Order: sequence, then C-alpha cells, then structure tokens
Amino acid sequence: MARPFEHIRILDFTQVIAGPYASYQLALLGADVIKVERREGEDMRTSPLSPEWADRGMAPMWMAMNGNKRSLTLDLQHPEAIAIVRRLAATADVVMENFRPGVMDKLGIGYAALKAINPKLIYCAVSGFGQTGPDRLGAGYDGKIQAMSGIMAITGHPEMGPTRAGFAVCDVLSGMTAAFAVSSALFQRTHTGIGQFVDVSMLEASLAFLNGPVAEYTVASHKQGLSGNEAVSRRPTANLFKTGEGYLLLAVNNEKQWQALLPALGRADILTNPDYADWALRKQRTDELRTIIESVLATNDARTWEKILNDAGAPCAAIWKIEDIIDHPQVVARGALQEVETPYGPPLRFMGSGFQYAHNGGHLDHLAPRLSEHTDTVLAEAGYTPEEIAALHAVKAV
Repeated sequence: MARPFEHIRILDFTQVIAGPYASYQLALLGADVIKVERREGEDMRTSPLSPEWADRGMAPMWMAMNGNKRSLTLDLQHPEAIAIVRRLAATADVVMENFRPGVMDKLGIGYAALKAINPKLIYCAVSGFGQTGPDRLGAGYDGKIQAMSGIMAITGHPEMGPTRAGFAVCDVLSGMTAAFAVSSALFQRTHTGIGQFVDVSMLEASLAFLNGPVAEYTVASHKQGLSGNEAVSRRPTANLFKTGEGYLLLAVNNEKQWQALLPALGRADILTNPDYADWALRKQRTDELRTIIESVLATNDARTWEKILNDAGAPCAAIWKIEDIIDHPQVVARGALQEVETPYGPPLRFMGSGFQYAHNGGHLDHLAPRLSEHTDTVLAEAGYTPEEIAALHAVKAV
C-alpha cells in the first residue's frame, strides 16, 4: 500500500525552519518534494553549531528538516530559471514558499501566475503575519513571534521576567500548521477538483496553539502572567521540585493522584490533615507543601523518584536531556528515531513523523540532498534535453 502522499509532487521554495519543517512532514509521508534553492544554497546548510557538518553544507538542523527531498538549484533572477519553474508548476500538485508577501509575484511565479498554468495547484505561503493586514510585510522570526503571540508573557518566572522557549517553537508549530493545511487542501481537491491558495501566518498559528489561554481571556477576562513551572491547573503539586540530585516535575493534578503521591512519599498522614482537605486549602499552603515534598525528595535522586512515584500512580518525570531521551527504552521501542545511510560515515538518526500508522506511515528513506544533487534529473524529467541542460548550466540559470 502506498504512503498517503505518494504521487504528489511539491515545489518547495521554503527556507530556514517553518517552511522546510512543513514540507518535511509531507516528504516523510511519500510526497516528492523538490527543494528549490539558490545556486549557493540556503543559509541553514551552513548553520555554525556543528562546523564539521556546516563545511559540507549539511548542517544537522538543515538535514533534520530536509530528508527525503530532492535539491534543484535555480537563480530566480534569471528568465530561464523562471521558465523552469513555470514548466515544473504545470504538473506539480503543491507549491510552498515562505518569502515576504509579494516576492514571488514580482518574480512572475506567484499564485495568480501559476494558477493560470495549473488551476488544480495548491499554493501555500508561510509568512510572519499572513498575506493581508497592516503588518503583512513584517519579518517573521521565531523569537519575534514568541514575544508578540503572548507565549513569552506566560513563560518565565515573575522574579526573573519572560523567557523564550529553548527551541524555535513558533517556527515548528507554524510548519506543522502548514503541513496540516496543505494536507487538508489536497483532500478537499479530491472531491472538488479545485486547487487553492493557503495563507499561513506564524502569528495566527501560534495564537491557535494558545487557544486555551486566549479563551480564558475572551470568555472570562482572565489575564495570565508568568507562571514559572506551574501547570495550567495551578495545582501546588504540579510543579518543579528539587530532589537529592536533579529536579523532578510533578504532574499531580487530581484527587486520585494526590492520594497516591503522599503515601509514596511516606507522608500518608497528610491525607487526613484537615489543613489539606481540598485543593483550595492546599493552594493556600503551597510553600508548606513544597517544603514537605522537597524534604522527602532530598533523600534520593530524580530518576529514582520518577520510577517510585510513577509506579505508585503519581505522574512525574525527571528532567531528561536530549542526549538521554533519544535512547530511552520507550523511544527506542517505538522506533521514533529513524536511521539513514550516509556517504559521510556511519548511519545517522533523525526524528520521524511523531505518529505511527498501522501501515505505510511516515518514513525517512534517504538523507537530505547535497546542494544541486538532483538538478539535472529534475530538468530531464521536465523534458529538457542534455543539450538544453548544459546550456542552462552555461548561463548559470541553474
């Protein structure tokens, strides 16, 4: 059985994280994603965190979002390159880009121009603020969107101020939003036969993921502030606690879990103490509870407590580092990381889809492409002769 998007061809003009993450999700599910890059390659290929890989033009973060794709290099300032895009778009299913609004139109390959060639085309534009509105031309950087969306207003500690997430959360969730939007448009086309324009705003995507806090204000006028490591429930037993070695995040949010936690800590006596009879009283004694809990947790390390408390029915987790969690037995058993062969040495591991199908789900088939690795192949598939391909190279259109 074929994967969901086999026989779907995507022209992918996206760069950096949000757009490439979106097209990567579709590539894992079988789409033929042709990554269109400028002749010198996109900047993420040489991200400096890992110099030895950056020197190859294969920075790890770039590879993580461009597996299963093919690389076509074009100079979009060259008329012959624009002609190539038009020819490819005529038989493509999807075009994806994350330039500022209007850039592709100026090049003559925006939605209107390509729709005239291919009415069934789905065209997805990812931008900071969408294609309309007073801020539509604003640059869409992850940190900027984290700050504007409200995420940083509720992330951090009151005594220390706001903090951003430790990874490009708005880029990634915008990419997942775009992948879902394109998938939905492809499904819709199966019974309408009509393509369409998909307008993804990073700001709106981030607000959509904040739908709970947004509703707390729009419905109940509740304004949230910095809440440290408190859970959304604001239960005093759903927070970060020190142990004898390391930290433990408790997720004890309901009565059943509360009644499991205290005996596991050797403090079953608290269950009959009227001062802690309900959550309202417990909330009033947050500091007291923290002292009681941490005095017990201090007798052992976080990983040990993680097992003891989870086994007892009190949800919690130690703070796992990435280098540890990728080899966690649960992650390994699920095959969450997928291994691919590489010409650079031993096989490499990358994250897959984040979900599994009963049959033919997302799969990483091959490493992210070397720069321009598939240019000649893609041009030949589009009907260019060897002589024409050589001429395109000669004038540096490709």
